[in-house]
Amino acid sequence: MLQQGKPTPQLRQWMDRLAPVVEQAQETRRGQAASELAPRSGCRQDTHGDLRLTFLNQEYIVSADDFTVRRADTGEEPSSFVNSLILTYLATADGTPTSGRWIGFRDLPDGMFYVQAFQGYTGGRLVRELDGDVQAFRRAAKETGGQRMDLGSAGYAFPVLPRVRLALVLWEGDDEFPSQGQVLFDQTAPHYMPTDGLAILGSQLVGAVLKATRG
Repeated sequence: MLQQGKPTPQLRQWMDRLAPVVEQAQETRRGQAASELAPRSGCRQDTHGDLRLTFLNQEYIVSADDFTVRRADTGEEPSSFVNSLILTYLATADGTPTSGRWIGFRDLPDGMFYVQAFQGYTGGRLVRELDGDVQAFRRAAKETGGQRMDLGSAGYAFPVLPRVRLALVLWEGDDEFPSQGQVLFDQTAPHYMPTDGLAILGSQLVGAVLKATRG
């Protein structure tokens, strides 16, 4: 399940930037049929015509009538944080097929300007809190829904949203080079989420994996 990380100033700034995108998403999508959004976003439509999607191992339902979001298991509305990310995803999704090619944050639109901050609380945080425990990372990544990749000392891909795949990669250090961690994105991720949103997803994915290492 999605776990919100520490609200760093940069994270709060990115969430503020998403606010108008969410408002636009609700207004724009209310004029469209859910049947048009389903193939574009990779969501499923249930017998009521509502959209269903999985967001970091938790299933949500998006009403076809007013695009309100609720949890599939409890029927409760999610936090405004989760609601914002799901609606931003629906607002941005254009149906581009995932590529299977991975890029770093600096390769995202405008990513170069924020890559240092992003690396500090994603890949850097992963290394700091794991303290070299690659086995703990492997166990936690699998528990969080990660699929093993042939990258680094340990790498896992995560289906964060139906058409947004992120990867976490850890390189074990030695006497010459320190350990390194990095969040990667499928090359098509900007077709489904603006860079601000992708930064938040990367931070939350790292937080969820680290939480799993603590049991």
